[in-house]
Amino acid sequence: MLVLSRQRDESIIIGDNIVVTVVDIRGDKVRLGIQAPPEITVHRREVYEAIQREKKMKESQQANPSVQPEVSGQKETT
Repeated sequence: MLVLSRQRDESIIIGDNIVVTVVDIRGDKVRLGIQAPPEITVHRREVYEAIQREKKMKESQQANPSVQPEVSGQKETT
């Protein structure tokens, strides 16, 4: 992992076309601005992980569709 120190309005460049800029620093929070081409998705980690979980659930459901038992209109008697 590369660790860098940056001040407000300073940037880092990832590859040739992604720019991450420190927009604001307030207490223990840092606001970042990210410029990237439209074909590159940018998400917070927790959002990315939720998207991945959703994809896995959909893939699992498509691979193993659940079989719904038939329901009749009659009640069981004991």
